[in-house]
Amino acid sequence: MAQLELDDLTKVFQDGKDEIVAVDGVSIDIPDGEFLVVVGPSGCGKSTTLRMVAGLETVTSGQIRLDDHVINDVKPQDRDIAMVFQSYALYPHMTVHDNMAFGLEESTDMPDSEIAERVEEAATMMGIDNLLDRKPGELSGGQQQRVALGRAIVRDPEVFLMDEPLSNLDAKLRSQMRTELQRIQEDLGVTTMYVTHDQTEAMTMGDRIAILDGGVLQQVATPLECYHEPNNQFVAGFIGEPSMNFLDVDNENGTLVREGFEYPLAPEIADRVAGRDEVVLGIRPGAVEVEHTSAGDHRFDATVDVVEPMGDENTVYLLFDAWSDDNALVATVSGMRQIESGESVVAHIPEDAIHIFDGETGEALHNRTLVDEEVADVTGD
Repeated sequence: MAQLELDDLTKVFQDGKDEIVAVDGVSIDIPDGEFLVVVGPSGCGKSTTLRMVAGLETVTSGQIRLDDHVINDVKPQDRDIAMVFQSYALYPHMTVHDNMAFGLEESTDMPDSEIAERVEEAATMMGIDNLLDRKPGELSGGQQQRVALGRAIVRDPEVFLMDEPLSNLDAKLRSQMRTELQRIQEDLGVTTMYVTHDQTEAMTMGDRIAILDGGVLQQVATPLECYHEPNNQFVAGFIGEPSMNFLDVDNENGTLVREGFEYPLAPEIADRVAGRDEVVLGIRPGAVEVEHTSAGDHRFDATVDVVEPMGDENTVYLLFDAWSDDNALVATVSGMRQIESGESVVAHIPEDAIHIFDGETGEALHNRTLVDEEVADVTGD
């Protein structure tokens, strides 16, 4: 297998006299065998980055290294990289067997017997060994996706590149394929770059997540680190569903203030935000506690505006009674809890769960700390 390195990778497109920077100085080291998910909104540069690694887009500046060898000018077919496309890209006139074998037949001098053996092994791994004589038009979307993955697996590449490969599947099949992809990648141990706009895929599949916005790398970290310890307000808002609540507030000597709202900070947190007059208070919906008692700190009278039942939980939109605007605070509570629109409640915003960001730059000034909890000994030893 291989280590993949992106060093200050930049891609600029020319639009007449204008230059469009699609990828702006992205640097990521992907260790041998890692599953890295690249995520971000549409137009953030994630697919362009993947296409540069594949050799389908030229590199404006920077380097792509595979095991310390620069591959910027290496032809796509010579990079020992296999790519799985969103559209599957299967040849409709060929059988499943021929689709999976085609790349090896065209790019290697491998004997037919060995190619057939590889195809059968990959087809068995993907659960499509009974479909080898069929053509793509006879297959479901999930089966076609397995063929596309199998075609990549037979090449035994150093790196897998996957460009939103599950986006054409229905929700249930997408969930199933996420699990299968993780299992296959772990079994093969192949270094993998996986591009998606779906944060659920990013959180559940990746060893690490690389988050892009406007072509600029915002953070590379584990899913839990991105969720609990975001580098900035963009990452905090992009990762997590429902999104993190953000409240624009003024910092007045360690107390966060806005109309009808005062939130005193503990001295150690106040020190971290000292000198920043305009900040943003962040709180995850799951951390907001909806109560009926005003006793204690950091509790605020609110009214339930909208309740969205989700089954195992309810998403609750709260309006603060003291605010003149309709800026709602979103909370999630147990699906077993009865809560109704118009109900008067108290919103508790625990200080140990808050995030604070610079109001101008979005930089994280204070995050909820991600603490490694001791794993319980289930053996009883």
